[in-house]
Amino acid sequence: MLELNGQKFSLAQIAAVAGGAEQIALSNSARSRIVASRAVVEKIVAEGRTVYGINTGFGRLSDVRIEPQDLRALQVNLVRSHACGLGSPLSIKEARAMLLLRANVLALGYSGCRAVVVETLIEMLNRGVTPMIPEKGSVGASGDLAPLAHLALAAIGEGEAFYQDERMSGAAALERAGIAPVALEAKEGITLLNGTQAMAAVGGLALERAERVCILADVAGAMTLEALKGTPVAFDQRIHSARPHQGQGQVAAHLRELLRDSQIRESHLENDPRVQDAYSLRCMPQVHGTVRDALGFARAAVETETGSATDNPLVFAEAGEVLSGGNFHGAPLALAFDFAAIALTDLISICERRIDRLVNPDSNEDLPPFLTSQPGAASGFMMLQIVAAALLNEAKVLAHPASIDNVPTDGGKEDHVSMGMTGAVKLRAIVDLAEMLVAIELISAAEGLEYRKPLEPGLGVRQAYERVRQHVARLTSDRAMSSDIETIAVMIREGAFNSL
Repeated sequence: MLELNGQKFSLAQIAAVAGGAEQIALSNSARSRIVASRAVVEKIVAEGRTVYGINTGFGRLSDVRIEPQDLRALQVNLVRSHACGLGSPLSIKEARAMLLLRANVLALGYSGCRAVVVETLIEMLNRGVTPMIPEKGSVGASGDLAPLAHLALAAIGEGEAFYQDERMSGAAALERAGIAPVALEAKEGITLLNGTQAMAAVGGLALERAERVCILADVAGAMTLEALKGTPVAFDQRIHSARPHQGQGQVAAHLRELLRDSQIRESHLENDPRVQDAYSLRCMPQVHGTVRDALGFARAAVETETGSATDNPLVFAEAGEVLSGGNFHGAPLALAFDFAAIALTDLISICERRIDRLVNPDSNEDLPPFLTSQPGAASGFMMLQIVAAALLNEAKVLAHPASIDNVPTDGGKEDHVSMGMTGAVKLRAIVDLAEMLVAIELISAAEGLEYRKPLEPGLGVRQAYERVRQHVARLTSDRAMSSDIETIAVMIREGAFNSL
């Protein structure tokens, strides 16, 4: 049982809850803070004071005072009017991650909602009610308004939701799960809508996968190095101690472990005393390691955001004050996701170059052209490098930063927006491409290792080769390989190579 207290979550914790592996509860300390902040809101309403977000309009309409008898209608109207997202629904995991992160923000006690609002989101998570949330429509300015409005719409028994893998009305999903819809009171509509939880959920889950791909790129690269009879000298610890970037040192150590006790290396030390390899082999620690560091920066931004108050206005119960600021702005995540997308694209760029060296007879004379024993009559792995090039091209287009764009919204009141949700969705797409491209390198390198037998590669490389061969047979004659690539890509996504 995971207790929500407004704490920071790791990417692994977010993924676990999103995947349904963890039940959630609200901590007693969080409940006390929520009650205290709610008392401030109720006092403002009772005294008739005008405070933004409680009894005013929103955005450009913030100067319009709302009368007490209209406050409940104001909250519902806000949710309904903002629920105009478009496009494909977020995955169940992404929408569940949104529920978790939104509930945790409210648990901080700065939002001024009642405890029942948080408890409803928690019950939706625990009982499998997942809001249907279209992925398009957020500019990441006052947070992810449209996606969060769809989340709120399901919580009040409107819109659509998924229950037991079936899409239905929000009302039906809550009823089947035995959850009462929330009847929103003052400030609770804006409390549910302001925040960065859509981009944090989509981008956070994508980052968790990206870090896994990054580690596996070391494995694929080590396999390629062995197949090409490359030298591990460039991974010597002394080289990397002389330039002590954290990721670089980690990758060099990982490669040394993967290549340990290599018979292939020992066999060609005297006959082929190679001094240097191409950069795509020699510079793996520098390139892969920098990608690790970039993803680590993005992870830190997301994890900080998970325990941050990102709505507006914020209620400070001890002082009895309600302050309007800009914590909903998605810039911290938007720039981080763009950085991660650029870094991951560079990673798959170096992977594609290694694939080319495996199959290209002009780059490698020691393996048969295109890794086929029947060149000419058979095309072998020729097309896999072409597919890798296509995937890389798509990633390069997607890697263009979303955060450098700005389109003022809300009548100019929101005159600088983050486009963070666009960045998160783009990052997710690049991770998809990276999983497929690294799968191609794993399959290609495994094929290259066939031509080094009976010599065995390093211990870690051998384990990776055997895992690939459990699902993808050696190419003895040309065959369609789409399903082979997709199989390994799914294994990467599901963590089947995590122990390497």
